[in-house]
Amino acid sequence: MTLLTLALAFQDTGATSTPLGPSPAGTHSGALMEMLHNSGATAQVVLGILLLFSIFSWAIMLSKWRTFRSAESQSRKFVRAFRKSGRLSEIAAVADQFRPSPLVAVFHEIHDEYQRQAGGRGTPPNPQALERAALTAASESLTLMEHRMTWLATIAQSATFIGLFGTVMGIVDAFHGLGTAGAATLRAVAPGISEALITTAAGLAVAIPALIGYNQLTARLRESAARMDDFGRELLNAIENAALLAPTAPPVAPPPVMPTSHMLEDPPRRRSF
Repeated sequence: MTLLTLALAFQDTGATSTPLGPSPAGTHSGALMEMLHNSGATAQVVLGILLLFSIFSWAIMLSKWRTFRSAESQSRKFVRAFRKSGRLSEIAAVADQFRPSPLVAVFHEIHDEYQRQAGGRGTPPNPQALERAALTAASESLTLMEHRMTWLATIAQSATFIGLFGTVMGIVDAFHGLGTAGAATLRAVAPGISEALITTAAGLAVAIPALIGYNQLTARLRESAARMDDFGRELLNAIENAALLAPTAPPVAPPPVMPTSHMLEDPPRRRSF
């Protein structure tokens, strides 16, 4: 009798309960849009700020990605042209064709310093100046490539806290409304808390791509810095090797002095007193 009663009870419960399984996608999207529409002024302001942060971070990441890809492609072409050429003057004439590459700035700085020191020929009298020129050019190129990168780090660190701020304020409003209404039930609290948690989810959705993009772009910046250092050393070695292998002209002997008629005569004698 007891088993039959329990079986009938479970059957009635299963008949009246909602079916298990994932809800349709339209239900979730409709509920999300409804929560966004019913969210308070604080949550809407926070979501607007996060939306602007997301657009700005994606614009920076896409722009930097295209810039770095173009720079890497032109750097490979410039290095191949440099290694095939035998003279610095030939590379200097075509270097501007590879201008997106940061290696071009390093080449121009070293080449200009070499021209000032030795006129582009022979051993440079001050090799340390060439090294300092290479370091200066590499630093300036990295500074240009790092432009607006700090914004990605700022967005990645602050977006989560901004979303958390919206969540806290939403929960405060929900509990304030609960205390005013006096109905301490889950049905009364759940809508306000769920609306408040949207800002935390939005903050994570903004911060995670910005953090990944910042780390990836920083790694490519380190690769570019290492590539510029390697190219600078390779260029300095090429200048030194070319100076050592250049043939030196033998010293020109002064023309012999032919004796003249007055040189053949006896020197005049001093008058004695």
